[in-house]
Amino acid sequence: MMLFGKIYQQLCGLQKLPWSCDSRHFWGWLNAVFNKVDYDRIRDVGPDRAASEWLLRCGATVRYHGQERWQKDYNNLPTGPLHKYKIQAIDATNSCIMSIGFDYMEGLEHVEKITLCKCHYIEDDCLQRLSQLEKLQKSLLEMEIISCGNITDKGIIALCSLRNLRYLLLTDLPGVKENKKENLVQVFKMALPSLELKLNLK
Repeated sequence: MMLFGKIYQQLCGLQKLPWSCDSRHFWGWLNAVFNKVDYDRIRDVGPDRAASEWLLRCGATVRYHGQERWQKDYNNLPTGPLHKYKIQAIDATNSCIMSIGFDYMEGLEHVEKITLCKCHYIEDDCLQRLSQLEKLQKSLLEMEIISCGNITDKGIIALCSLRNLRYLLLTDLPGVKENKKENLVQVFKMALPSLELKLNLK
């Protein structure tokens, strides 16, 4: 059986071809389906399992606390006690995650690193929503945002709420203008003095 994540990655390759307006609506609808939050599922299997299913369905990968291997295969997600597998890291490279799915993250207590790379549906409201999640404010230590064209300085500044953040990489973000760079540096220096901030906005 073809995996959700692999299906999405293969379909993404087709998006490089010229599409009609109707086809673009189809892609928007399909990605919205992948991101739709199933609150009953969260209640039944717990936040980490439900979030894992959501992320892999959208083409992302996860790594669990105490493990080195990244989970990439939706059908091979580990079974066993629901409390055993806690998400420690999320790599959303080339995934279709979007803001409507971020309620899946609300119950995650152990996420230490998030990578958002070439995420075409990630916008400022996604970062604002993520920064408001109390459990992530406590647990998140590292974040990388790379080649996400819809992100502006407004979304980046919202990350100041992640009070335990120790490392932030921002690179290839055309929505963040070069003349905003110094302001970002100063804002983070005041809000998160221990943060290692790496900026390469070009």
